[in-house]
Amino acid sequence: GPTGLGAATRFNQLHHDDWLLVDMAEEAGGLACTDITPEGFLFDMGGHVIFSHYNYFDELLDDGPEHWAVHERVSYVWMKNRFVPYPFQNNICSLPQEDQIDCINGLIDAKVSNATASSPPANFDEWILRVMGKGIADMFMRPYNFKVWAIPTHLMQCSWLGERVATANVARVVENVIRNREESGWGPNAVFRFPQEGGTGAIWKKVAAMLPQEKLRFNHKVTNIDAENKTLHFENGDRIRYNKLVSTLPLDMTLTWLGKEALASRLTFSSSHIIGIGIRGVNPHDTKCWLYYPEDDCPFYRCTVFSHYADKNVPAADVSLPTLQMSNGDAPSSSESKPGPYWSLMFEVSESAEHKPVDMATLVQDTIAGAINTELLRPTDEIVSIYHRRLHHGYPTPCLKRDGVLAEALPLLKSKYDIWSRGRFGSYKYEVGNQDHSCMLGVEAADNIMFGTKEFTLFYPSLTNEGGKKNVDLKFSRS
Repeated sequence: GPTGLGAATRFNQLHHDDWLLVDMAEEAGGLACTDITPEGFLFDMGGHVIFSHYNYFDELLDDGPEHWAVHERVSYVWMKNRFVPYPFQNNICSLPQEDQIDCINGLIDAKVSNATASSPPANFDEWILRVMGKGIADMFMRPYNFKVWAIPTHLMQCSWLGERVATANVARVVENVIRNREESGWGPNAVFRFPQEGGTGAIWKKVAAMLPQEKLRFNHKVTNIDAENKTLHFENGDRIRYNKLVSTLPLDMTLTWLGKEALASRLTFSSSHIIGIGIRGVNPHDTKCWLYYPEDDCPFYRCTVFSHYADKNVPAADVSLPTLQMSNGDAPSSSESKPGPYWSLMFEVSESAEHKPVDMATLVQDTIAGAINTELLRPTDEIVSIYHRRLHHGYPTPCLKRDGVLAEALPLLKSKYDIWSRGRFGSYKYEVGNQDHSCMLGVEAADNIMFGTKEFTLFYPSLTNEGGKKNVDLKFSRS
């Protein structure tokens, strides 16, 4: 994945030859891979887009503008049977008047309460109430975040927020309501790029192709770490000894294998379901990119109009495909193959055994029904491709105990076992879990191993993300 490839590119750039990159999958990508359905529709493992906090990352991926589609983010929240521009908390002017009043009253109460608070918020739910008030909390923030994280907001901490969640400026919100003015453009991904061909996975396959191929081993699934003998055990029977290990294995798994079950049990994660639907016809959603769904009339929390990102995310219009079903579940009137054009939707559904179980048997059809409920699909739309994949480790949850575990576990693994546990699940920090962050976690781990330099992204995520600033010091060279 991005972290392992980041470390490998850095070792290679520094002409350090004693390294080996091992991955359980058939090809590079990790959680940033792309699957292709038998009918030729592409789907990523979630709503991945490329934006960056690092020059190194930009230079690593830079292979000419002709390979990239550049999009302006067009994103909405669907609720109250209407689209509200994202971020929701800046655009309550789009709500019915009574809801506007509830939100404004809550914001005013929150501003007063926050000004007199004597201690920081104890959890994410308290943060929501202090920053946005009860109106926005009950209407959007609580239900939406439960759908994303599959855990109640009072069981989450709030040190991860940074640029991940827009705060609410009371004066601006009130002015927007009075002027009936919508506001967008917040956040680091207001403009993003996406590969013209091959989905997000193509990015990392190209990065892997830049490396010495004899140093890459795929189809190697780790089943255990013998830390005493510094040996990795693999499902195929292979064993590999290491001197120092950059591991992107989920930290909870690593700790369990090393006999640290008590630490592992204090970490929380959710699983993700990626559901892709290929449809015959023309995309009716204009330039919309991704959409948020806080209400309970659909199982998904986010939908991406994936065909909008790149023409080659769907089959060419002259490709003939049979209709699998109508959106309303009816059988098609004919089983004959017909040409396109085609478009596609990609849905994300969270799961946790304790708080938000999912019925695997009905999830896909429930998702399609939810797409009709939310006007993403018409009942008579022809579905020509259906995709579903479950990611057991989907989101690393910023739970209340997370930071305490990381403060103990990460230094322990490094000092006692020579293991640098890094990456989206290796270091369990969602706030530095985007593709650029994940890649640079690997790069900075390599530098720490080689030179002892500080791993800035891992230990200073708030500064890493601050104000959209970019790290321009570290450079990538292809020579």
